[in-house]
Amino acid sequence: MADAASLKDKVGRAALAHVRDGMRLGIGTGSTAEAFVRALGEKVAGGLRITGVATSERTARLCAELKIPIVTLEQLPELDLTIDGADEIDPQLRLVKGGGGALLREKIVAAASGRMLVIADASKTVATLGAFPLPIEVNGFGLMATYLAIRRAADRLGLSGEITLRRAGGEPFITDNGHLILDASFGRIPNAEALSEALHAVPGVVEHGLFIGYAKAALIAGDDGISILGNP
Repeated sequence: MADAASLKDKVGRAALAHVRDGMRLGIGTGSTAEAFVRALGEKVAGGLRITGVATSERTARLCAELKIPIVTLEQLPELDLTIDGADEIDPQLRLVKGGGGALLREKIVAAASGRMLVIADASKTVATLGAFPLPIEVNGFGLMATYLAIRRAADRLGLSGEITLRRAGGEPFITDNGHLILDASFGRIPNAEALSEALHAVPGVVEHGLFIGYAKAALIAGDDGISILGNP
């Protein structure tokens, strides 16, 4: 397979075909999304007019650097399209997201959008979700109680595997929203819908990285070019 950076650049540029002048655009987070943002910056410099909402402080800083106009979701609560990456994507366009720690804002922005277009390289496609550890954003208060409740919910669904607190530089990773992230290495998630419901029922869980029913289409970059899942 071609190198990852090249594939990300190709799929990021391919996504530009779905951006129209005057769009209200949700702008994702992560290395593939950043490839799209850099390509978008070139188009904006050439005269394309869009108004963006960034899904993370990191993306907001990159947009500012590239002079891509962004506002807050409070200022622009309804969007036409969100373009974002994924850590995993299955044939039903269910996703695992949150490797970059922005899952809560990513999900809020996706929900506020008329459509969500996912961009990824072929290594992110899977038959069944779960090889990538599932990020679960949690409140810091009662962390151990929340962990135990997540463990029990997973056990009821027959899911095992290590659940670890994400760290950065030796310290707990803190999201843009001031929360912590637990990464759950379940290995295989045969019923993503059931797990989503079970996690949402746990007090202390703010959000999780299962994106079910959000993506309408995906552009997948591989050695043979760009393939399309769904209806962009």
